[in-house]
Amino acid sequence: MAHGEDIAAHFHDYGQLRYAASGALVTTTKVGTWVAPANRITWVPPFYVHSSRSYGETDVRVLPVPAALSEELPPEPSVFVASALLREAYLAMSSEHETAASERGRLLLAVIGAELIRAPQEALRLPEPSDPRLKAVTDLLHADPAISATLAELGHRTGSSERTLSRLFSSELSMSFHQWRTLLRIQRALLELCEGTSVTETAIRLGWANPGSFINAFTDLVGQTPGRYRSTAGAAHG
Repeated sequence: MAHGEDIAAHFHDYGQLRYAASGALVTTTKVGTWVAPANRITWVPPFYVHSSRSYGETDVRVLPVPAALSEELPPEPSVFVASALLREAYLAMSSEHETAASERGRLLLAVIGAELIRAPQEALRLPEPSDPRLKAVTDLLHADPAISATLAELGHRTGSSERTLSRLFSSELSMSFHQWRTLLRIQRALLELCEGTSVTETAIRLGWANPGSFINAFTDLVGQTPGRYRSTAGAAHG
């Protein structure tokens, strides 16, 4: 997939695993957005409507999942951290067009299943609103995550009060405006770092006051510093 290429909303009657061997893949449903850059595998359950967008030149490897394994995976889309073993088994299964019916395919799929079940999930789902008043605000933030406007200023631009919007963030998305914008920026930071952008430049591009506050927010949510993430992402795509 070319940079910025979209795949329109659709679903499958089977579960699907998606791994970007290069680039990064963003999966969106009506309830949230999941980002899967280097060393992350996205799981989409059967019949779950989803759309996709690529960041960077993206080599997407897609794997249909048999019903038995689907039942052991979460009922909602998820992003898993891929171990070296999971990644290699996945690439072997997808690049050599192995089928689950062949003996080698069964063995590879058993490895993939066992590794997925024990793999840590990435807790970076960005919830998306359905209320049009809230969606008007989140659309502005999606278009420019670095925007420094307050919730009151965004409300003024979209025709809603700060109090109403604050209540909607809490009731519909179960987080504050500040938490949601931070999570959006962290998702975008994953993509920037994956492309090799420096930590300082990423912080500036995405609206942090200084690199230190970005590093703290990133480490809290991702579990490692942006510098370490950038180096492991580069190694995975090297």
